[in-house]
Amino acid sequence: MAIALLSVGLLGLLVFLLGANVSRERRSVAVTQHEAEANPKSGLRKAIRAHGNCIEYAPMLALMILAIGLAIPMLLSWWIAALMLAAVASRYVHAAGILTGGSIYQANTLKRLGAAGTYITGIVLSGVLVGRAAALVF
Repeated sequence: MAIALLSVGLLGLLVFLLGANVSRERRSVAVTQHEAEANPKSGLRKAIRAHGNCIEYAPMLALMILAIGLAIPMLLSWWIAALMLAAVASRYVHAAGILTGGSIYQANTLKRLGAAGTYITGIVLSGVLVGRAAALVF
């Protein structure tokens, strides 16, 4: 359960750090905010996209991680714990890819790795939950 709590805490931290970064970028915009938001290369647009993308995935990952931590705390194997941490790391890597890339529309290695890691870990975490539910039913 400690790994589940750590993972959820780190996902929450990412959401709030990215949100604070959006606020920081909004205050530093020299042009009108509308122009900065429209420019796919602006720091503000990248900050908004990184935060928005995190919000799209972090809540479901956190929910699944907590459910696994609660449903099978004594059976939590090393690979499930590693999977939880990999899901969190994937979100951090993806955010870094958005924030450091040239344009929000350009793919880069960090964005690709983060997205692939998110999809793979999310699918496997879902499978763990479905498998656990099936074991309880049958």
